[in-house]
Amino acid sequence: MKVSIITSCYNRVATIHGAIKSVLAQDYPEIEYIVVDGASTDASSDAIQKEMVRCKTEEFAVAHPLFNFKYISEPDHGMYEAINKGIRMATGEFIGLVHSDDFLYDSHVISDVVKAFEETGADFVYGDGIYVDYHKTDKIVRHWRGGAYHRWKVRCGWLPLHPTCYIRRDVMMREGLYDESFKIAADSDLLVRYLYEAKLKVHYMKRKIIRMRMGGLSTDSKKRKQMWDEDVRMYKSHGFSPIPTKIMKMMWKVPQFIEAKFIQMKKT
Repeated sequence: MKVSIITSCYNRVATIHGAIKSVLAQDYPEIEYIVVDGASTDASSDAIQKEMVRCKTEEFAVAHPLFNFKYISEPDHGMYEAINKGIRMATGEFIGLVHSDDFLYDSHVISDVVKAFEETGADFVYGDGIYVDYHKTDKIVRHWRGGAYHRWKVRCGWLPLHPTCYIRRDVMMREGLYDESFKIAADSDLLVRYLYEAKLKVHYMKRKIIRMRMGGLSTDSKKRKQMWDEDVRMYKSHGFSPIPTKIMKMMWKVPQFIEAKFIQMKKT
């Protein structure tokens, strides 16, 4: 079964290598990797094409005969338009995301995700992830345990970590893609639609899926006000009490920082 992984990129020359290499290192054989660049003005395009050349070498092709690297670079209006482009290009049965600042936790992630789909028949699989310092990627800042899925938790502000989520493509085409009117909260909107309104078969994997650099779009302190406003608008559009739900969403994150502190203390 083919898995389509999408990376959106804009001016991320410093980190895009890590994201791509984590996908190329996967031991699952049938991966379609789609990188959608928003016409970067730095050297991101050169970095992406350098990795593409590596995929065309005989050594890589022999070891990964079913791996397919697709790349487009053109202006867009933000990350979610780029991701939607990638989804529409995708031909895999399952779809997941690796953002340009992030990297898959280990080389077995996709194999384990596919196994979870096969064993459970789920429509939607998610797991755990960690946030690391932007420059010191061995320093854990937040430890996000997804925890068991219950529909009532979504109503109380809980959502899984977005890049740990893998979803059947036919479900995404049926239930709708990312709402591009949101610049930050489109992922939360999609998760609420899928996990609260669509009533899908959902499975939680008790394993780490992704390492995310702290300082991305939704973790940038300069974007916090915009994120608050968009979350309030998003929750209101779904008939939730917007401000209480947003506050509960923030409270779910407190244990993530506490656990990360304990992990770092054990290392020192």
